[in-house]
Amino acid sequence: MFISGVTSLPYRFQCILASLQLSDSLPFTDTLSQEQIQTVCARHNVPIRDEEGQIYDPSTTLWGFLSQVIHRKENRACLAAVIRIGKILLLCGRSICTSNSGAYCRARKELPTGVIVDLTKELAAGCSESCPEDWLWFGRPIESVDGTTVTMPDTAANREAYPQLPGQKEGLGFPIARLVAVFSLATGMLRNLAMGRYQGKQTGETALLRTLMGGFRPNSIVLMDKLFSNYWTISDFLASQLDVVTLHHASRSLDLTNATRLGPNDYLVTWYRPGRPEWMDQAIYELIPKTLVVRIIQGQISKPGFRVQTVTIVTTLLDATKYRSDDVISLYRQRWNVELNIRAIKVQMGMDELSCRTPDMIEKEIWTCMLAYNLIRLKLLHAALKSGVPHLSLSFTYCLQTVAANWMLGVAVSPEMQEILYEADLNGIGKRRVGNRPDRIEPRAVKRRPKPTPFLTMSRAEARSLQIATGVDPFKKKK
Repeated sequence: MFISGVTSLPYRFQCILASLQLSDSLPFTDTLSQEQIQTVCARHNVPIRDEEGQIYDPSTTLWGFLSQVIHRKENRACLAAVIRIGKILLLCGRSICTSNSGAYCRARKELPTGVIVDLTKELAAGCSESCPEDWLWFGRPIESVDGTTVTMPDTAANREAYPQLPGQKEGLGFPIARLVAVFSLATGMLRNLAMGRYQGKQTGETALLRTLMGGFRPNSIVLMDKLFSNYWTISDFLASQLDVVTLHHASRSLDLTNATRLGPNDYLVTWYRPGRPEWMDQAIYELIPKTLVVRIIQGQISKPGFRVQTVTIVTTLLDATKYRSDDVISLYRQRWNVELNIRAIKVQMGMDELSCRTPDMIEKEIWTCMLAYNLIRLKLLHAALKSGVPHLSLSFTYCLQTVAANWMLGVAVSPEMQEILYEADLNGIGKRRVGNRPDRIEPRAVKRRPKPTPFLTMSRAEARSLQIATGVDPFKKKK
């Protein structure tokens, strides 16, 4: 049942696919294969060797890195990854020192970020192209955009690249980065990502979104929240022949006096180009059209136990005959799935607090987590097609737990046992359903009180020096 008599990790990159329990007979499997991973490595000049005595080759290093972001807490440490690699090598008849993570950390640093980025994007693109037609909306792909933030260890290198919040006293906060992510509504996978400082020129979510404009699929419809509902963003999408569905921003006055009525609470409105903002060059400003025709839909959303909510949607889907107002409102309500995707990454996968100590490794850690997220989504897609249920109705957390539980087992067992595990995993995931709750209300509060540990009001070095000089703990509660 277990692998034996082998001198290296089996099949190089196949160990990653085996750990995820992915069968060649399942749909979407051709979106990520051992050959494709090797092609990406060759593209970035990463040598693929199978030398005797080489331990941390690209496949082993990536396998260990993925195991870190899939596991939580102390199992996320580099030393824990080395122990996992050591256990697998021991089954293969080899042994390494599992009390020192230095070689693994160096190999992880040398693995190009571009390899992980390309694998993440190509996996998402392949699944999007292979998804069934009925997963699309009027035959068109839907891509959702949203922003979030992550924090990281308080090191000098991280502080320089991603300063802490400006309102915090120096040394008391943590470096913080802003992310803007693009997800496919059909597959739930992350398709693209931009990262920048939390504050400063051209670091806002709209500015980061502009850097992703070239990565959207042709003929896509982009779902956005009202933060992106501005003249410049919508005109950029129209220039790329993409449509948008978003909410009307409260800062823009809504004048329907001269609007063309398409139906009840459904209008065509002409927007006029505002004055040139400071961040835009005059030459670019002149290229932007002087007017935009958008469609305004006013609808109502009923929530049990609450007053009826009125929403004002802005869209470039101008054909009211093809895209009825009720359909557009229903489409916008699906934007809440992007919130669940980000919550899965930050909460379930624990990416809200990163662990690497340099900006380069922070970027690599983020993209490794995104690759792991897409691989888990791939397994969810397999389970959804096998069980005949929508993949968005299946539990991401349960799938993550299944992958983590089988991470080493998949590499160690025989192909026959792998097939048994495939079936058991997919059957279990397919039965773990979650509710469709776009309007769920849940108080942001917890029952269990945290430990009464005081907050730092000075840097840790200052507090330590004060305690050494005076012999008094400055944070100890006085009687």
